[in-house]
Amino acid sequence: MPNLEHPAYPAADLLRLESLVPCRESQVSTLLSIFGERQHFSFPSIFIYGHTSSGKTYVMQTLLTTLQLPHVFVNCVEYFTSRLLLEEILIQLQSCSSGTEQTSPVHCDTLNDFVRLFKQAVVSQELQDQTIYIVLDRAEQLREMEANILPAFLRLQELTDRNVTVVLLSEIVWELFRPNVGCFEPFTVYFPDYSIGHLQKILSQNHPPEYSADFYAAYINILLGVFYMVCRDLKELRHLAALNFAKYCEPVVRGEANERDTRKLWKNIEPHLKKAMQTVYLREISSSQWERLQHDGGEPGQLKGLSAHTHVELPYYSKFLLIAAYLASYNPVRTDKRFFLKHHGKIRKTNFMKKHEKTSNHLLGPKPFPLDRLLAILYSIVDNRVAPTANIFSQITSLVTLQLLSLVGQNDQLDGPRYKCTVSLDFIRAIARTVNFDIIKYLYDFL
Repeated sequence: MPNLEHPAYPAADLLRLESLVPCRESQVSTLLSIFGERQHFSFPSIFIYGHTSSGKTYVMQTLLTTLQLPHVFVNCVEYFTSRLLLEEILIQLQSCSSGTEQTSPVHCDTLNDFVRLFKQAVVSQELQDQTIYIVLDRAEQLREMEANILPAFLRLQELTDRNVTVVLLSEIVWELFRPNVGCFEPFTVYFPDYSIGHLQKILSQNHPPEYSADFYAAYINILLGVFYMVCRDLKELRHLAALNFAKYCEPVVRGEANERDTRKLWKNIEPHLKKAMQTVYLREISSSQWERLQHDGGEPGQLKGLSAHTHVELPYYSKFLLIAAYLASYNPVRTDKRFFLKHHGKIRKTNFMKKHEKTSNHLLGPKPFPLDRLLAILYSIVDNRVAPTANIFSQITSLVTLQLLSLVGQNDQLDGPRYKCTVSLDFIRAIARTVNFDIIKYLYDFL
């Protein structure tokens, strides 16, 4: 890949920028060409799109900061209404103009007020001599705001008569943004996903100084060989690399192997990585917390930070909801009376256990269950009765979003939605321990 070159920016800044954004030289070169000279009017609006963790936000922040270009950076998820968004842009713009952090409130009720206040904010000679960049991250949220917000941002340069460029960062394509009425078309830049070679190069840059670069590169190659098919997220892969590197180095630290014995190193870390596969995107601890847990003692190689702590951040009743869902998935319906009814009377075990049932329900997999059965089991296993409020229903939706529950069928069916529990037995036992619930006593397969 050729080095970055642009006559308007110092070569030292461009060289530093190239080292900070590896494997994105083509996109950075395109953006620099669009930016042009500092004093010249740039393109009015730029639309940058690509999948999550493709480097859009990082590249844009690094580019503007390294080249010291005046800019405003706003996340549209945090400022979710047009008023909050416009006021935050003006506050950052005033801070950029004065060089100090702006503390006085700014009131902006309409788009006309924003254009007027924007002109007043850009009064310093330094800002008038350079292009101002307004970067709107997670720009797909603009579609939920007033209909005139997006067209106004696309032609803000024309409305304010100032040297300003609006940069929209999004995970969806421009065709899903385009308003029904005519609007100014932005310049689009696509950020493709990182290839496995790109990820290998980027992750290998973080090698610890006490080990050689080739040794760490071999470790990253093994890590990507396991996780690349299920995870392309650079942040998640970087986290996994930090979490599992100590386990990879164990044979070298103990003197049982050297850095070139890749077979021994692989055999040592293979079961560890297989367990880590179960918690991709579900981990709840940071790399520093993982290291502290590993240094606190325990069995060698015990997977503390992954299998035993992924449930920590689940709300209290969400844990009971998940437990109830697991019981509903793996227990036959006819057993609910025995397990969950306090005064069920005597039930003979010979009648309860049918002779033809020779296969474990855990081997057959989870069965779908209706919502009313889930709530009935939930009410019976919690100490105090829980009303079926919107909070409980929203927690069920969150468990589906986290893929701990799976929605079966359609919501418009007359008998209501049906669900399946998708977690493993070890996972649900770990969750049950945190709320002092002995789930084994309530499972039909363990009678």
